[in-house]
Amino acid sequence: MRENPPIFPTSPSLLHSLLKIFINNRITPNILHPNNNLHFHTQSPFTMNALAATNRNFRHAARLLSLDSKVETSLLIPYREIKVECTIPKDDGTLTSFVGFRVQHDNSRGPMKGGIRYHPECVEHGEVNALAQLMTWKTAVVNVPYGGAKGGIGCSPKELSRSELERLTRVFTQKIHDLIGVNTDIPAPDMGTNGQTMAWILDEYSKFHGYSPAIVTGKPLDIGGSLGREAATGRGVVYATEALLGEHGKSINGLTFAIQGFGNVGSWVARLIHERGGKIVAVSDVTGAVKNPNGIDIPALLEHKEKTGSLSSFDGGDIMDADELLVHECDVLIPCALGGVLNRENAGDVKAKFIIEAANHPTDPEADEILSKKGVIILPDIYANAGGVTVSYFEWVQNMQAFMWNEEKVNQELKKYMTKAFHSIKNMCRTHECNLRMGAFTLGVSRVARSTVLRGWEA
Repeated sequence: MRENPPIFPTSPSLLHSLLKIFINNRITPNILHPNNNLHFHTQSPFTMNALAATNRNFRHAARLLSLDSKVETSLLIPYREIKVECTIPKDDGTLTSFVGFRVQHDNSRGPMKGGIRYHPECVEHGEVNALAQLMTWKTAVVNVPYGGAKGGIGCSPKELSRSELERLTRVFTQKIHDLIGVNTDIPAPDMGTNGQTMAWILDEYSKFHGYSPAIVTGKPLDIGGSLGREAATGRGVVYATEALLGEHGKSINGLTFAIQGFGNVGSWVARLIHERGGKIVAVSDVTGAVKNPNGIDIPALLEHKEKTGSLSSFDGGDIMDADELLVHECDVLIPCALGGVLNRENAGDVKAKFIIEAANHPTDPEADEILSKKGVIILPDIYANAGGVTVSYFEWVQNMQAFMWNEEKVNQELKKYMTKAFHSIKNMCRTHECNLRMGAFTLGVSRVARSTVLRGWEA
C-alpha cells in the first residue's frame, strides 16, 4: 500500500545515505535536469518553522497515543513526491520552463486531497511537505475519507497571460495525469489558482481518462462545482468558532473580533460574524488596516473593497498599522492570511482571549507556548479551517453520484461535520489531558494510524 516508486536511479544503500543527509540537515533535493544532477537549496525560516511545527505536533501526538515507533515513522514518510519540468511557448514565441511538483502524503483512509498553488516561492520543499502532511491529519480530524497532498508550479501568475497560464496548466496536467485520479489524488485551488485553473485540469485530464468531473474540486458551478464552496472555509471557521464559544458559555453575539486578512476566507468570516451580531473592531489585509471600537460596518467595507480594491481609504473607521491588529484589544483574534504571523516578538502582547487559526500555521511553536502560558485558548488550523476540504468532499460526492445538492443541504452538512469534529477533539483533550491543538492532532493521527494498521502497513 505504501510502496514508493523509485526517484533516483541509484543503489538502495546510496539512496538511504542520501535520505539520512537530507533529513538530518533539512536539505531538499532539487532535480532540475534530466540527468538528475542534484542542486540544493536551504529552507526559509518560515518553511523550517512550518515543517518543524507539524513534525513536533505529530511526534507529541504519537507519544500521547503510545504509537509503535515503526508505525510512527511510516506515517511521517510521504507516499510519493513528484517533480516535473513544464516547458511552454510564451505569447512572444520564446520558450520558458517551470518546475511543477506534487507531494502525496498518505492514502490509508482514501484518495489524497490538497491544493495546487502557483507562486514563485511555492517550490519550498519543506513547506509543501508540511502542508501535505497537515492535510492528512486535517481530513482525518473532520472524518472525511481522504489523505493529504499538496503541490503546484513555481511561477508568478500575474506575470503570465491567460493563454500562458492555460498552456502551463495543461502541460502540468499532462505530466501528472497518470498519478492523480478520482480515486487516487484530487487537486483543488490554492494560492494563485482558482476555479478556471481547475476547469483546465479537468478538461486536460478528461482527454486521457474520459469525462471526469470528480478529478478536481473548487470548479465553476457550470461544470460540476458545488454550491456553498466559495464560502466554505470561512463558514467552517464560523461554525468552529460557535462550537468553541458555546463550550465556554459564550456566543458570537456581543463579542469583539479582530480579523487579519480580508480575502476570500477573511471576508466571509467577517460577513458571517457580522450577521450573527459580533462586533468586528479591526480588519486588515495587504492594502491596509482599519479599526473602529464601535464596530466596523462590514457590508459597507465589502462594498468599498469591491469598488476600490483597498481598505486604506475606508471612511467607516480609523487607519491603523496592520501589524498592530494582532495585538489589538478584542475578545477573539482570527488570523486568515499568512503563516507565522504570531511569534515570540508579539505573542506576549496579544490581548485576545481566543485565537481562531483560519490561516495555515499562523502561530509558530514559540508563540504557541507563550500564549498557552497566558491562558489564551487557540483553536488550531488543523480543525478551524477544515470547512474548505469538507465541502470539497461534498463536491466530490456529488460528482461521483451525478446528483447535486442545494446550498442549504451543503451548509447543514458542513455544520454537522464541524460540530461533531469539535466534540471529538474535546473528547481527546479529556482523554489525554491536553490542549485543543494536541486534541486535534491526536484525533487525526489516531484515525490514520488505525486505518494504516488495519490495511496492513508492513506488507
